[in-house]
Amino acid sequence: MRTYMGSPNRAEPDFSTVFVVDHDPSIRCDLSRLASSMGLRVQVFSSAQEFLLGRRPDVPSCLILEVRLRGISGFELQNQLANANIQIPIIFITAHGDVSICVRAMKAGAVDFLTKPYGDQEMLDAIYIGLDRDRVRREQRATCKALRQRFELLTQRESQVLKMVVCGMRNREIAAQIGVAENTVKVHRSRTMKKMQARSVPELVRMIEHIDAQF
Repeated sequence: MRTYMGSPNRAEPDFSTVFVVDHDPSIRCDLSRLASSMGLRVQVFSSAQEFLLGRRPDVPSCLILEVRLRGISGFELQNQLANANIQIPIIFITAHGDVSICVRAMKAGAVDFLTKPYGDQEMLDAIYIGLDRDRVRREQRATCKALRQRFELLTQRESQVLKMVVCGMRNREIAAQIGVAENTVKVHRSRTMKKMQARSVPELVRMIEHIDAQF
């Protein structure tokens, strides 16, 4: 587990945001002070309903969430976010935790499950793991979007040739399959590689696998 002993030293400002949802104002205050001391932005909410109505910045973030909230519970909020495809790493906190609750939270994708009272360093470790996880997810999404945009530049024939290339077919096999000259396949293949910005067939295969994994 990574340990963070002080405020991160970054050349650029860090706009990462920590959301806190807890009905206890003292908990909200303490967590806000702790995250702010590390140079992180913090938004606090007293209920799941308030959080859902709030405006969330499109930046790397994580959510510190009390399990037993009034109204919509922490687990119910987790389910609602998942159903809405809102992917935000969640750190559950509670004063009444047990093994079964912890297992349920972790199986549903929670970053951590901390029982009150937790240590400051324990919470900071969980926060940074959550932020790192969200940062990686965002980078992967951006990469996939760029690959998808390149793929959409291909003509129908180039797309057809690409799919055969990544399946391991040779130029003469592709030519026979689609009924064109082998030299024509070579031209389509060259254009496909250029548009996808792939330096080799293995790299092209990885690109398509990355796109398929995200859709």
